Amino acid sequence: MALFDLPLDELREYRSASTEPEDFDAFWSKTLQEAREHDLDARFEPVDTGLTTVEVFDVTFAGFGGHPVKGWLTLPAGADAPLPLVVEFVGYGGGRGLPHEHLLWASTGRAHFVMDTRGQGSAWGGGGGTPDPVGGGPAYPGYMTRGLEAPEHYYYRRVFTDAVRAVEAARSHPLTDPARTVALGTSQGGGITIAVGGLVPDLAAVAPDVPFLCDFPRATTTTDRHPYREIGLYLRTHRGRAQEARRTLSYFDGVHFAARGRAPALFSAALEDQTCPPSTVFAAFNAWAHDDKAIEVYEFNDHEGGGAHQEAAKLRWMRSYA
Repeated sequence: MALFDLPLDELREYRSASTEPEDFDAFWSKTLQEAREHDLDARFEPVDTGLTTVEVFDVTFAGFGGHPVKGWLTLPAGADAPLPLVVEFVGYGGGRGLPHEHLLWASTGRAHFVMDTRGQGSAWGGGGGTPDPVGGGPAYPGYMTRGLEAPEHYYYRRVFTDAVRAVEAARSHPLTDPARTVALGTSQGGGITIAVGGLVPDLAAVAPDVPFLCDFPRATTTTDRHPYREIGLYLRTHRGRAQEARRTLSYFDGVHFAARGRAPALFSAALEDQTCPPSTVFAAFNAWAHDDKAIEVYEFNDHEGGGAHQEAAKLRWMRSYA
C-alpha cells in the first residue's frame, strides 16, 4: 500500500477533532476509585520455566471489579535490589503468552511485567488466561463494540482499569523500583500505554508504538481495516446509534489521555499503516502534554512499524529514564 494519509509535514501539525467529555476526569477518577475498593491482592508464584538467566513469576492481581487478571513478572536471575521496571501491554487479540516469549527487557537488567488482556489471547501468540466476566449489549464480533451503548459498560473501561492496576501490582513487588517505571506496548498495547500515561501521574517514561485506540473520529472514517472497522459494521446494523457510539468512544480516545501525559514519551508511526493510520498516531503524539517527546517515523512500513529497529531505538532511548 502506498502512502494514503496526510503528508508528513501535515501530520506533524495535525490535531484531532475528537471532543473531550466534560466529565472525562470525573469518570476516570470514579472508575479507579471503585477499582481500588478491592484489595489489589497481587500474588507472585515462582514458575519453573527451564530458563537459567531469569526468574519468572506467575502473577494474579485484582483488576476492574476485583476480577482476577494474570501477568508474568520476569527478573534477571539473582537480582537482590530493586530494579527499573518495564510494564508491557499486548496487541489486539493476544495474551500474555509464554514466559520465554518475554526475555528482552530482563536481559537489560530490568524487571519486566506483561499484563494479560482480559477476554483476549486466542488470536495469536502463546495464548492468554484471563476471562472477562462482564457482559454487554449486542456487539459485532471482536472487542471494539462490546458495551458500546454506554461508557460505563464499554469493554476498554475494564481493560484500561486493569492496566492501571497492573502497574500498581508490578510496583508492589520488592524487587521493582516504582520511581523507575516505564510503560510500553505496540498497537492495542500502545493505546493502553497512552491511557496509562494519562492515568498514572508518576511514570518515568512511556513508549507507545503504532498505537491503536486514538482519534476515533478520524480512524473510523479513514480506514476500512479491522479492528476499527468493527465499529462501522456495528453501526451499519444498529442504524441511528452513531452519536451514542461517538459519545462512548470519546471517554477512551488516546488523544484525551495524551493531553494528560506527564512523562517523557517515545512514539512510533508507520506511514503506510492502514490498521492504525498515521494521522491517528500523530493526533495522540501532538496532544502529548510532556515537552520531552519524540516520534520515530517509518516511511515505507505498514502496521509492523519499526519492528526490531524500533526495539533497538527504545533500548537506546530508555537508558535516560530507567
